[in-house]
Amino acid sequence: MVEKAYSQNRRSCRVTFELPADVGAERVYLCGEFNGWSQTAQPMKRQQDGGFVLTISLKPGREYRFRYLLDGERWENDEQADAYVPNPYGSKDSVVRV
Repeated sequence: MVEKAYSQNRRSCRVTFELPADVGAERVYLCGEFNGWSQTAQPMKRQQDGGFVLTISLKPGREYRFRYLLDGERWENDEQADAYVPNPYGSKDSVVRV
């Protein structure tokens, strides 16, 4: 799930990314264009219910591709992304429009 909260002047947007507990992972990282697709830069925090969450600030007026990396080996998309676009690896990336 992706939730957006814009600043009053609309110069930034706090975007919260969430994954439910049923993803069955021990560790989850948020990877995307906003962090150079780093597989370690943005670990998601495990919640008491077993889900994962992370909030980051993004610049409005553009789209960002992203995916979740589970346990360092499994890629997942967000079921509630704004769109999906093909990537060079034969799958699709999630897109968040800010």
